Amino acid sequence: QVQLVESGGGLVQAGGSLRLSCAASGRTFSTHAMGWFRQAPGKEREFVAAISWRGGSTYYADSVKGRFTISRDNAKNTVYLQMNSLKPEDTAVYYCAAVTWGYSDYVSPVGSEYDYWGQGTQVTVSS
Repeated sequence: QVQLVESGGGLVQAGGSLRLSCAASGRTFSTHAMGWFRQAPGKEREFVAAISWRGGSTYYADSVKGRFTISRDNAKNTVYLQMNSLKPEDTAVYYCAAVTWGYSDYVSPVGSEYDYWGQGTQVTVSS
């Protein structure tokens, strides 16, 4: 069982930066691949970024590539999403999610493949 708690959301002007954190409980965090997803009002949940269990693989949605960076610190049971050059269209509730594929560098943009989800943190980007 893995419990996830996101933090770091807030209100920022376009062009600004935020860093989201996702703290995980459970001894097996280090074997879980992690993903960030987001959902804007009236829209479907969409994939943002993912990282493999030891950080060997990362994958980004085209809409955030070059602006967002996903990273993890297994010693702190935490995954991060550094968001730079934020745009109003980045406004959404951001969720972290976890899944284990054993000791594999596989990552997935498919939300239904993840087993555990946090409660989300709101990010609002003003123009």
